[in-house]
Amino acid sequence: MTTKRLLAVLMTGCLIGAALAGCSKENSPDSTNTGMNSPTERTKLKAIIVKHSLTKDVTQMKWLSDLEEKANVDIEWQQISADWDQKKSALFASGEIPDLLFNATQNSDFVQFNGLFEDMGPLIEKEAPHIQKMFSEHPELKALATQMDGKIYGTPRYKGIWPGSTATMFINKTWLDNLGLKVPATWDELEQVLIAFRDGDPNQNGDKTDEVPMDFNPIGWDFTPKLLLGSLGLPLSNSAGDGYFTEDAQVKNFYVDERFKTLMQFLQKLYGQNLINKEAVTQDYSKFQSLARGNGTTAKVGFTWGWETGDRFGNELKDQYISLPQLKEHADSTNELYWSNDYYFQNYGANAVSISASSKKKDAAMRFIDAFYDPTVSMQVLFGGMNDTDKGIKDNGDGTYQVLPPADSSLDPGSWKWTNSFADNGPMYIADELKDKLKLGTDMQSVLKEKDIYTELLNKADPKANIYPQTFMKYSTEDTNTLAMNQANINNITDQKWANWLTTKANIESEWDAYVASVNSSGLEQNLQIRQIAYEEYLSTLK
Repeated sequence: MTTKRLLAVLMTGCLIGAALAGCSKENSPDSTNTGMNSPTERTKLKAIIVKHSLTKDVTQMKWLSDLEEKANVDIEWQQISADWDQKKSALFASGEIPDLLFNATQNSDFVQFNGLFEDMGPLIEKEAPHIQKMFSEHPELKALATQMDGKIYGTPRYKGIWPGSTATMFINKTWLDNLGLKVPATWDELEQVLIAFRDGDPNQNGDKTDEVPMDFNPIGWDFTPKLLLGSLGLPLSNSAGDGYFTEDAQVKNFYVDERFKTLMQFLQKLYGQNLINKEAVTQDYSKFQSLARGNGTTAKVGFTWGWETGDRFGNELKDQYISLPQLKEHADSTNELYWSNDYYFQNYGANAVSISASSKKKDAAMRFIDAFYDPTVSMQVLFGGMNDTDKGIKDNGDGTYQVLPPADSSLDPGSWKWTNSFADNGPMYIADELKDKLKLGTDMQSVLKEKDIYTELLNKADPKANIYPQTFMKYSTEDTNTLAMNQANINNITDQKWANWLTTKANIESEWDAYVASVNSSGLEQNLQIRQIAYEEYLSTLK
């Protein structure tokens, strides 16, 4: 047995042992078997939470300990910050899971491990007035939570205050001004600007070799040139992943679309002129971020994509950058312009919390879950506690609230949020009525302002034809397995090919037809058929 295999066996054994120690099958349930204890005795529950790597020990969050006390429960937390996808297989296969699972389940788990999770529908009707109110105000959230068998195994999340797009296109305005250049509006103008960035020492430090004209993440990720497909009339949606999108109510994949060929030809041309970071294909996210932070007040990157200027460039450099509207391909292009519509991905989420079917205290577990969906509590789930210890949100005393700046001045607002709360990974319902009552932090104010230039493009995308709603789509076990197996084969081809086309002088035009044929025969055609059926089923649920 190899060392890696031996370690894997030992880790699996340890995980199952830990799961057995923290399982929900108890020999001495409370006397009523409903989770109700005497007024002075708090119901003990065990829970797993899969949290962000930045998130501190959740037992140190006062808002959470206060919530446990209010719900009359005492939670024994098991906290997972890495490698959950590998760990959960062993845990779920053991059949011994804790009462509650936060941010730990996917739709496919409910099918693969049938019987392991509780149908929460009856419990919601009995014990969850806040979730019932959420479903009443947003029926699509109940549809999101309901599986193909009509049951609810995980409660959803909704925040509604995030922008409709994940990425913004940024350009260094200081560099443009230093070189006497105007903001580019087309691909052709962008190319000329990048050449000037390469040759003109735009950061004015006397070194003409330390500027990176363009940088991006690998194309399958969020902050990439795939967003320029919108210049060619292709309506992207972030939540699709793996290149899937809908156009005129047909599910398609941009990796075999002629417009992707056009984009890759343009990027190959830029790369060949040394206008793109040579490490763009291989760099991880941390390196992608650190390069954009530059060196003090000396910027290194001219043109890129990201979430928000402070997050992307840091406080010292953020004011050098501006948001760039979607570019036309050429000045005389007549293509309809789009920007990636990510509203569903940003604001809706499935399976925030699940309950073990073997829990002896399901009613108490459900009441605790429901407490998270009180809108005032949900704000704290997302941004941190409303108290003098957590210092996440301030209650202004007049029905309004405001997100506080980081108590630790060394952290930016986003990092502070992810450190001190469940953040986006938590169960929450930020009710629509709170949008005008909650003053967001400086980072989110900046995000909304910077992305406002895409509002018109986002609004014109037809939600019943040109927005791919992967968040809401459901698949059978067989289809889920087929999609996954095919996608692994597809990605094997597409990932290697776009990287090869970018970094070499390969003739994309002459290779295109054979490439498309190979991708289609690797399972894409079958995946498109499966996704089309699921998409049409989703459309049938819309009013």
